[in-house]
Amino acid sequence: MSIMSIGGLALIVVVLLAYFVPTVVAFARGVSNSGSILVLNLFLGWTLVGWVVALAMAARSTAPRTGM
Repeated sequence: MSIMSIGGLALIVVVLLAYFVPTVVAFARGVSNSGSILVLNLFLGWTLVGWVVALAMAARSTAPRTGM
């Protein structure tokens, strides 16, 4: 592997991590609609509006879900 391909791979990883920030935030905070946020982020996150809506849903203040 050349340096360029390693740099390209690193860039792809960083972009994917940034793309799924709303999903990571939702699961880390334990919000009750984490699955919905994942689906919204997966299918509409490529639009800036879908990504911002998913992030807003993940960051809103709600009581965390409790275990059964």
